[in-house]
Amino acid sequence: MGIASDLRAARKVLYNAVRSRSTRRELARRIEAEGTGEPAEVQIAVYFADTRVNLYQIRQWYAPLAELAKTHPVAILTRSPGATLTLKDEAPVPVVYCRRVVDLEAFVGRHDVRIVFYVNQNMKNFQMFRYGRMWHVFINHGESDKMYMTTNQFKAYDYALVAGQAAIDRLSKKLWGYDVAAKAIPIGRPQADHFAGEVPYPRDGRTVVLYAPTWEGDRPAAAYGSIASHGVALAEAVLASPAHRLVYRPHPRSGVIDREYREANERIIAAIAAANAADPAAHHVFDDGPQLGWQLADADVAITDISAMVYDRLAVGRPILVTRPASPDAEVDEQGYLGAAEWLTAAEAPRVLTAVDRALTDSAARETLAFWSNHHFGDTTPGAATARFHAAVESLISEWDRFASLHADDRRTSESDPFDDEDDDEGMPASGD
Repeated sequence: MGIASDLRAARKVLYNAVRSRSTRRELARRIEAEGTGEPAEVQIAVYFADTRVNLYQIRQWYAPLAELAKTHPVAILTRSPGATLTLKDEAPVPVVYCRRVVDLEAFVGRHDVRIVFYVNQNMKNFQMFRYGRMWHVFINHGESDKMYMTTNQFKAYDYALVAGQAAIDRLSKKLWGYDVAAKAIPIGRPQADHFAGEVPYPRDGRTVVLYAPTWEGDRPAAAYGSIASHGVALAEAVLASPAHRLVYRPHPRSGVIDREYREANERIIAAIAAANAADPAAHHVFDDGPQLGWQLADADVAITDISAMVYDRLAVGRPILVTRPASPDAEVDEQGYLGAAEWLTAAEAPRVLTAVDRALTDSAARETLAFWSNHHFGDTTPGAATARFHAAVESLISEWDRFASLHADDRRTSESDPFDDEDDDEGMPASGD
């Protein structure tokens, strides 16, 4: 078993390395034909060092970044050639590829960058952190009660833009010595002002149920995924009802680690295809597209795992069911919204429609939902979060101007690290690119 496993791992590394070289050549041809895409001025950079598999983390910021770019020049800095190719095709702001650390340093030298945004905790963020004369700001890729939301890595950033009071309380409790009042700025959920995409089914009176599970996780404490435990029974129950429509949007990484999880995901996708073939008027949806918005805004009830999707849905204030993790090792913090959430256990999954009806009609459940929506996101009136986001940016730029004036006569010095790895590791992640 050990030798076979080693051989499979070696083949995967070789495959990824070959794919990486091919992707780099494709990107090089494109840059030669179209230019680098670097604008003349960049005041705000979004640093994305990850590969294609995690593009969902930056995609949700497309519309807010496009809106911000109307007042301040914005660019996305990338390190992965595969992710760069995709972003160049779909991002609404310029994308600049910085394969090597020296490329990154050269970019910093060409622009007076005021703010650098980060949407995740990629290890390569530290290669950008070394540069001073700019604010390093964590904006995350969602709001949730996962362990990820209180990681000590928050302290590495100058500031963090967070959703609301729940995030402030969470950070105050978990992070020792972290100046939450000074460093964490609540802005709500500006993405909710830009929900994208057209609803791909008719308005025919069916109750729309969104099932948006997360992946299986890479450690027992984060085993929140429900596809293998709840998903098949849940989907079959919704698909069997002529009064309901299923919209299935699994996490992009679903099944990358666990075979059982992957097979359950495939069963649900096949069941949706079979249900639509049997009744073309049903218009059930398997959704793996890049746009996120219509799913959250339109569904009558959303069923999600413990993930950012809970809070994306909470931002629109509409009924939610949260799956109770089947794994006893999964850490569930019920001191916040999850302590008041409408839970769905694996045993209840075959009877999910009863829970759906309860979420829609129970007045106490709706009142609880409204309270926690405000606690997590503040004012959810359309446009309010965008206004808070822009106000935070303007405040940080004003502060940058103040420090730039104070240090105008400072001598510029190199901030490079001669021991840093010059090459990206595009071919190395287990998931590929």
